[in-house]
Amino acid sequence: MNFAANLTMLFTEYDFLDRFEKAYKNNFKAVEYLFPYDYNPQELKNLLNEFNLKQALHNLPAGDWNNGERGIACHPDRIDEFKNGVDTAIEYAKTLNCNQLNCLIGIPPEGISEEELENLIIDNLKYASDKLKNEEIILLIEAINTIDIPGFYLNTTEQAKAIINKVKSDNIFIQYDAYHMQIMEGNLSLTLRDNIEMIKHIQIADHPGRNEPGTGEINYDFLFKYIQSIGYEGYIGCEYNPYNGTENGLKWLNK
Repeated sequence: MNFAANLTMLFTEYDFLDRFEKAYKNNFKAVEYLFPYDYNPQELKNLLNEFNLKQALHNLPAGDWNNGERGIACHPDRIDEFKNGVDTAIEYAKTLNCNQLNCLIGIPPEGISEEELENLIIDNLKYASDKLKNEEIILLIEAINTIDIPGFYLNTTEQAKAIINKVKSDNIFIQYDAYHMQIMEGNLSLTLRDNIEMIKHIQIADHPGRNEPGTGEINYDFLFKYIQSIGYEGYIGCEYNPYNGTENGLKWLNK
C-alpha cells in the first residue's frame, strides 16, 4: 500500500524541513501536508528529490488558518482571492510534481442563503477543476466532522457526492478521511466500496483521539486489506496526532 506521511502532523519533534528525511528513514515513500506556501517550492522539490519522496497532496490556500479560517471557497466576497489561490497552488504543484490538490470549502459566513451559497461553491469548484485539468492536476474535496470543525460546509460522503454531481466536471473527486467519516457516518468499508471510483485519496487516523492506527475503535488491519481488495491504488495519507511520539507509534506501518 502507498502510505504518505502527513508532515504537518507527523515528526513534529523536528523542524518542518527536517521531516522529509525522517519520513524517508521511516519507510515512507510519499508525503503530504496542509500547505507549502511558507516555503520556497524549489527548496521543497530538492528535499523530495534528495529523499526519493513523492508529493502526494497539498491543499489550496485556505485563508487565515491560524485565526480559524478553514477555506474560502464559500465566501462571496473572496472569489478573486480563491482564484488567485488556485493559480498559486498550481505553481507549487507543478514544481513539486504533485498531481492532486485538495480544496477545503470552509465555514460559510452568515447572511448568505443556502441557494446562493451552493451556487457560489459550485462556481468556484468548477473554476478550480477546469484550471487544474489544464495542468493535468486532479481537484479533491473533503468532508469533515462537525465536532473538530463546527460549521464546516461538507460533513458526509453523500454531501460531497452531491456537490461533485452539480459541478459536472470529470476532474473533481473525493478525498475520503476515515477519521472524519467514522465520526459522521461509520460504515467505512462499504462506503469506500460503493464510491471507490470517486475516491482518489484516503486519509487515516483512529478514533477517538485522532491518533495512529491501533489506538482506537477502527479496525485498520481489516480496513487496509479491504481497501486493497476493492482495487484502490492511490495514496493513504497518515494525518494523525502521534500518541507518544511519531517514531514510537509506527509499529502499525511496519507490520
